[in-house]
Amino acid sequence: MLDKIWDRHTVHTQIDRPDLIYIDLHLLHEVTSPQAFEGLRIAKRHVRRPDLTFATVDHNLPTTDRSLPIHDDLARNQIAALQKNARDFGITLYDVDSEKQGIVHVIGPELGLTQPGMTIVCGDSHTSTHGAFGALAFGIGTSQVEHVLATQCLPMDKPKSMQIKLSGKLSKGVTAKDVILGIISRIGVDGGSGHVIEYTGETIKAFSMEERMTICNMSIEAGARAGMISPDATTISYLMNKIPLEDIEDVKSLTDSWLDLASDKECQFDSVIEIDARSLEPCVTWGTNPEMSIPITESIPNPEKATSQEAKQAMQRALSYMDLQPGVPIQNISIDRVFIGSCTNSRLSDLQAAAAILKGNKVNENVKAMVVPGSTAVKKEAEELGLDKIFVDAGFEWRESGCSMCLGMNPDILNPGERCASTSNRNFEGRQGKGGRTHLVSPETAAGAAFKFVIVNVCHRGSNIDAEAVATAVTSALFLNVC
Repeated sequence: MLDKIWDRHTVHTQIDRPDLIYIDLHLLHEVTSPQAFEGLRIAKRHVRRPDLTFATVDHNLPTTDRSLPIHDDLARNQIAALQKNARDFGITLYDVDSEKQGIVHVIGPELGLTQPGMTIVCGDSHTSTHGAFGALAFGIGTSQVEHVLATQCLPMDKPKSMQIKLSGKLSKGVTAKDVILGIISRIGVDGGSGHVIEYTGETIKAFSMEERMTICNMSIEAGARAGMISPDATTISYLMNKIPLEDIEDVKSLTDSWLDLASDKECQFDSVIEIDARSLEPCVTWGTNPEMSIPITESIPNPEKATSQEAKQAMQRALSYMDLQPGVPIQNISIDRVFIGSCTNSRLSDLQAAAAILKGNKVNENVKAMVVPGSTAVKKEAEELGLDKIFVDAGFEWRESGCSMCLGMNPDILNPGERCASTSNRNFEGRQGKGGRTHLVSPETAAGAAFKFVIVNVCHRGSNIDAEAVATAVTSALFLNVC
């Protein structure tokens, strides 16, 4: 699939030089674009394809009442700059009060902008999310943002290809978030370095589009340039409800072209990893990168058992930062905060899964919990389904859409020493606030953590939830497995 898309988008190639690749879709947000636009002004250049360029505000945007002034100078100035740049250069902006506003990697698919076979870039590493549709999607730096704005092309060396094949049916309670954490824990945060990962196998095919987006979203956390999944009937079904069919002359020809993108059976990958999905379990991160995760039934690992001195030192530093001791069951670790949101897990199905766990329960008095829908549209749909009432009745804060607590860039941050069960994608030191400690989990697990002061692992994708088991779980500060 990588070869097919790359070949179709190569504008120029030269020996010992990067290929020049055409970009189909350029997504922007308020944080990584100001310097790029300023570069255009200095060089007296215009945006080459404003019709293929879309912007939104998400990273630094407060998720509280939109009618209130933005007090943070940096956030206010960044948003104002994007508003001006969009006006000056003729770019579509889904602004603060737009019904289409949201996290850039949430609105791209839901607005039908993301389609199979595209090359997609954004000044954000988790652009890999869009690869779930069979697109080649990757993050770029600010200088590259300027280059794409000016030329609609990007010089780039072709990455290697990696296949990760997942076979078998997932065990009860294992979610897409658990799958990608399990993959990263096995191959490491640099396991996919220099590669585009294509996820294949019956396990992947069984996932919904939103679950596939979760998988591809965190490909970057395995060091990969991008993650991809071949388009299939699931992809087509999703997009037929998103794109304006009246603008398409031949829908069947279009969908056939999408299906043709799938990797040929005889194709050769640069590397292949096969994983029995039945071996995967619900995961919780214990350290300061996504590789440092363990099944919820296990205990904090001992650095003395590390395979190298470097690994030992990294584990020791992580344990020190996280204030954890080797050998302690992850189920015995208390939390202070719960965050449900981010471009990884803030879509409607994520909120539905969390709400199913919360219904009829109350957030523990020792926990502060919040849910942040991934877009204004997701928020509206969730409210139409009554999910907001479930969250609010349980004691969650129901917020406006945005990146929120994912990245410690806006008012939604952890205090030093606070421990958070988070559905986001990174658990680096200070990622959610200086001194904050992050445990990456699924939406279901995060929801359970909120009302029991615990991390509860429940069943996914329509399976029956054992509400009684959840309701009667121990009330001490534990990570709890109820599957």
